[in-house]
Amino acid sequence: MDNFKEIRMLDNFYQSSSFIPMPLCLIGTLNEDKSMTSYGAYSLCFPYYIAGKGYYAMVLECRNSSNTCQGLLRHGKCTINFLPFTKKNFEQHVLLGFPGDTPAEKMKDFRFTSIDGLSKEQDPNGDYPQILKEAPQVFECTWVKELDNAQDDKIQEEYPGPYHNFNGITSKFGAHFILKIDHILMHDKYYDAIANGVTRRNFMPLPTNWGYRDSKNFWCSNYSKPIAVGIPDRGVDVASVRYAADRLQTDVEFTDDALAMLVKVPRPFLKLVLNGCVDWANEHNCKKITAVEMKEINDKRSKEKKEKK
Repeated sequence: MDNFKEIRMLDNFYQSSSFIPMPLCLIGTLNEDKSMTSYGAYSLCFPYYIAGKGYYAMVLECRNSSNTCQGLLRHGKCTINFLPFTKKNFEQHVLLGFPGDTPAEKMKDFRFTSIDGLSKEQDPNGDYPQILKEAPQVFECTWVKELDNAQDDKIQEEYPGPYHNFNGITSKFGAHFILKIDHILMHDKYYDAIANGVTRRNFMPLPTNWGYRDSKNFWCSNYSKPIAVGIPDRGVDVASVRYAADRLQTDVEFTDDALAMLVKVPRPFLKLVLNGCVDWANEHNCKKITAVEMKEINDKRSKEKKEKK
């Protein structure tokens, strides 16, 4: 402990009492009459549901008096726009993060280009916030208002409570929104990078907000090409795969040659993959998975991955 001192925790501890690397994004929401999309700068926006829920989601934390909060409470839709790093882009984020401006005031000197996204293309008669043409990556999202029983939350001058735990109005000053990701949109260059292999040359050049701010400045780091470190090759052997397979709650059997095709699966994901094989077997009235069936399962999985891309 010789090199440590405890620092006092204050409101907004992530930027007043610590340094925390975070994303930097512009959240787009519709204004009251749905005539325009207003954008606010945020860093408290993180992955929330990442697997096993039937959909994927982000969580957004914001002031409950903000235009973003009001837009989500009214219309339940938003876009999360990730802009590439430049000093001018960062300056625009800082301007859009200033509290108290109306949507019209925020958009008066806006330097980016708003365009319709995929949600509007698929549903021309629906009302959706626009996306930013300059953003190499955009998430189009819908607020899952039923979580934490937040569907009846309304815009108010003040929020006296009671408050929700994790969705909707969560405190006197704060709000959280669980946002189901409807679409992930990406510029061609970065789509191709994920589809065909990411390298230092084609990595998306996003800035990092370092959280800390003082009375004069926000702090953001310049983008530099990332380094890559190989994942340790810690595959399992057939005996380990057999051990995991024998403990599944199923009457589906696996042959050794089938299990040998799973030795490259990382140990944390082995049970998930085995259960997926059992699901396939049950759908096909199959009671024994051999190398033949395992190849069919792997081919199906590869096809599904290509279709998602």
